[in-house]
Amino acid sequence: MTDWITPPTDGGERLDGTGPALLTADRVLTGRRGDAVGSLEAIGEDDPAGGAVFIDGARIRAVGPTAELTARLGELAEAAGTTPAQVRRVELPGATLMPGLIETHAHLPTSGTDVEYPDYGEHDVARLALNAARSARELLSLGVTSAQSLGARHYVDVALRDAIDNGDLRGPRITAAGPQITVTAGHAHHAGGEVDGLDDIRHQVRLHHKRGVDTIKAMATGGFTTSGSVPWMAQFSQEELTVMFADAHRLGKWTAAHAHGTQGIERAVRAGVDYLAHASFISPAARSEPDPRLADEIAAAGVYVDCTITAELPRMLERDDAFAPPARMLWEHGVKIVAGHDAGIPGVPNRGYVGGLEALEYVGLPRTEVLLAATSRAAAGIGLAGVTGVLAPDFDADLIAVAGDPRTGLGVLRDLRLVVSRGREFIPDRIPGLAHRTDLDAFTGPGAVLGAWRNRDVLRARHPEV
Repeated sequence: MTDWITPPTDGGERLDGTGPALLTADRVLTGRRGDAVGSLEAIGEDDPAGGAVFIDGARIRAVGPTAELTARLGELAEAAGTTPAQVRRVELPGATLMPGLIETHAHLPTSGTDVEYPDYGEHDVARLALNAARSARELLSLGVTSAQSLGARHYVDVALRDAIDNGDLRGPRITAAGPQITVTAGHAHHAGGEVDGLDDIRHQVRLHHKRGVDTIKAMATGGFTTSGSVPWMAQFSQEELTVMFADAHRLGKWTAAHAHGTQGIERAVRAGVDYLAHASFISPAARSEPDPRLADEIAAAGVYVDCTITAELPRMLERDDAFAPPARMLWEHGVKIVAGHDAGIPGVPNRGYVGGLEALEYVGLPRTEVLLAATSRAAAGIGLAGVTGVLAPDFDADLIAVAGDPRTGLGVLRDLRLVVSRGREFIPDRIPGLAHRTDLDAFTGPGAVLGAWRNRDVLRARHPEV
């Protein structure tokens, strides 16, 4: 029997993104912090009628207690060029309205259900594009209304972003990086962004700009999924990363860096990167060895960090805690943690999104911080500050409704009652749940790679002096 992660629907979009609507629920979580330490701003909890959001087309125009917005409906309708009678009503009793979720680290062209990257041969471009379109629908079906694509061969994420923006396909708002920029034979070199030296780097940044990317992503260290790559080794010099990010910023691009090892993390931060993926502090001893001094430097620089904490992390740590992500330590040092999962790489399917949030709480982040990491802070972390991630006037109408209150348990995020992307409702597809888990014995992930490196030291130690 299939375990479905999304509930069945009765069909029919109530919101088409073209006119005014009043959405009401038991409460509205705005995506802002509350007045009390460790709380979230909640509207409508003191109102028997709950909270409400008034939208006009793709924009939010007002947020407040239901009684207040109902009393203002004539004024709001007039501003929208209509009458109260023409305002659509969507009532969601028992539910919480909140900003749409955000995936800050996705690889859209791959499914995450494989244990290794598939080889599509001569059909590579077509299959990757089709996979990306499927991934977009999956994410939106989970309530993810924005996603940062941090690596896609052939710029298929750029094409997908444009197709969604044009209304040709449904999916989350996408910020696209195209192929990752790496050194020759470096981590993810198969994506097509290999460079050597400063001139090559400048050319690749400008080529990405020409192709229409939003983000320039550097592979500042090696990784786990490329043969011959060493996760703790820096791939670029300080000068090379500084030139790359300076040129990217000059062209108006957001910048991101894949960085596992301490030296690569440090170089990326000092080069002016906006966003760090992983920040796992992997040492030559093949284990995570966090550096509090560098954590302070990351926080002072205002860099956003995803620790790539996935739904499978608790199981992985039971087997080997060498790769325990330092999310709690980074947060305690003031680092801005966001919800990025490396979705799409082998062993990390999109459908594990909420499980990844639960795992972030499992490693020590307070639940309110996890919710911020998945909404308003995530929006800022992918260069969309002031656009989405907050339910407030003049933000885009990207929102979801869930049964219950996510402050009492993140699991309610799986129980969607409404998904709205840029003012238009999306009826979720039925997405299989995680009943069929990743085979960790077959998955060549961090634990397996780090274990192999540590085993080399064991073998050397037992060899006789000759």
